[in-house]
Amino acid sequence: MVNIKINGKDISVAEGTTILEAAGQADIHIPHLCYLKGINEISACKVCVVEIEGQEKLVASCTTKVEEGQVILTDSPRVREVRRTNVQLILSEHDYRCATCIRSGNCSLQDMAHRLGISEIPYKARIKELPWNKDFPLIRDASKCIKCMRCVQICEKVQSLNIWDIQNTGAHTTVNTTGNTPIELSDCSLCAQCITHCPVGALHERGDLKKVYQALADPEKVTVVQIAPAVRAAWMEDMHIPENVDREGCFVAALKKLGFDYVLDTVFAADLTIMEEGNELLKRLPDIKEKKLPMFTSCCPGWVSFVKTQYPQLTSRLSTAKSPQQMQGAVIKTYFAEKIGKDPKDIISISVMPCVSKKREITLPDMGRDGYDDVDIVITTRELVRLVNAGEIDAAALDPMPFDSPVGSGTGAGVIFGATGGVMEAALRTAYAVVMGEEAPLDAFTAVRAKSDDYPDASANCGIVGDQFFGKRAEAEFKLKDTTVRTCTVSGLGTARELIEDILAGRAEYDFVEVMACPGGCVAGGGQPIHDGEERGLERSRILYKLDDERKIRRSHENPEIKTIYEEFFKNPLSEKSEELLHTKHGL
Repeated sequence: MVNIKINGKDISVAEGTTILEAAGQADIHIPHLCYLKGINEISACKVCVVEIEGQEKLVASCTTKVEEGQVILTDSPRVREVRRTNVQLILSEHDYRCATCIRSGNCSLQDMAHRLGISEIPYKARIKELPWNKDFPLIRDASKCIKCMRCVQICEKVQSLNIWDIQNTGAHTTVNTTGNTPIELSDCSLCAQCITHCPVGALHERGDLKKVYQALADPEKVTVVQIAPAVRAAWMEDMHIPENVDREGCFVAALKKLGFDYVLDTVFAADLTIMEEGNELLKRLPDIKEKKLPMFTSCCPGWVSFVKTQYPQLTSRLSTAKSPQQMQGAVIKTYFAEKIGKDPKDIISISVMPCVSKKREITLPDMGRDGYDDVDIVITTRELVRLVNAGEIDAAALDPMPFDSPVGSGTGAGVIFGATGGVMEAALRTAYAVVMGEEAPLDAFTAVRAKSDDYPDASANCGIVGDQFFGKRAEAEFKLKDTTVRTCTVSGLGTARELIEDILAGRAEYDFVEVMACPGGCVAGGGQPIHDGEERGLERSRILYKLDDERKIRRSHENPEIKTIYEEFFKNPLSEKSEELLHTKHGL
């Protein structure tokens, strides 16, 4: 242990600890912009400087390790002046028209400028502008980039795609796509982890609220909106609503107040996915055992995109089941349209997703028919919050309302789709019943869940714990009569790449593999609320598992609305109509 003093406070920390980490452990906040532990430790912004007694120069606290007897000041006059100058220099190369910025009120740079009392910039503005395809779901605004390099490092070290790279040197340094490749031609999976880890508004999703407002204003159209499982775990975070509020019922009430005609739960479609994907797994097991290659889940479009660009030879190993979003969209435009007596072309199908990749998914082949799409508009959780705020709706004050029927309710199995391991657990709950003819205990498959130490640390002072960000494999085996099903659950594309390499090299063998592109699963999706320096995947997952525990029905095949739609419409899982509406060929 090393004994130091920070701002007059005696502290004992482990040898090798940085000053920034030591301060965080003592609840002393040191401002920083570029730092992400284990990911981006390059001391680029120089905002985290501190003064060490006896040393002439200030040091960057994010890269300077503690030494015995150090006396450190994090807010001395010298520190404040240098920090203020560094922030002013950053602002001189940043478009600081905050009122129209997507991150206004939730921007680390804006907050830092306020705290330092900066009201003017004494330096000549040098704002960088670069062209960008504004139709692409992910938008980069070069004029707001502060060159912190977080996006570069997250994409390389965590997601292993290397979409972003540094260009030029010195004062001309900037960030752009690797090799200046147009973003739409790159291998970007649209996981959007670069968005959630950008401290400013340089990266954000394409805004689609204008389309939503137009749909709501059209008297000839029926608006049907669906909510993904992970959205309910996060949408209230920026609204300061107590945890004991019915987050699902308030969500429905808020959307009804905004004018949506029908509000459905994507959890229903998650149950539908389990019926199709679970039966598909059982059907494909002989082939899986023979070829020693697993069936991979297909509900995450970021992961599906990753497979198609990085390992196209494995595309046929993906489940053919559409994602819950697309299944719900297909059901809305067919079965549900019949139930409400509307022409599918008069229905605007809108989904609220924790994911930016969903915006691209709705445009893929096989995601519609007869001249209309399964889903017309996708908005993220962040866009939902802006929509509710723009309507000046106090969601907590509304009387909770139930989801609409007949395809609006779901089980606990569908709810946990939003957490890594949730799809696998839900599928096993149903597969066991199909094969064994009896129900397994509800805790029989919890081994597939990520453990708490698989998640990044949520410390606001220290940012990400790098080793944990990469996640771990949750491996398990389950006996189904005379067959042993070997499962593996991973999240994060870097972890997925390591897994695939092991499978292809024969170092690992599984029958069923669940992959989520975002570390922690959809709960930490690229469209979720941003809390710079915090990772809330574990907290949000706990909310979903709690909702699962509270559900009266917790197995997909026991959902009464699922039973009804098969009796009246699909007949059986993997039927001809199911294959037509609920499955995709993945472009093969």
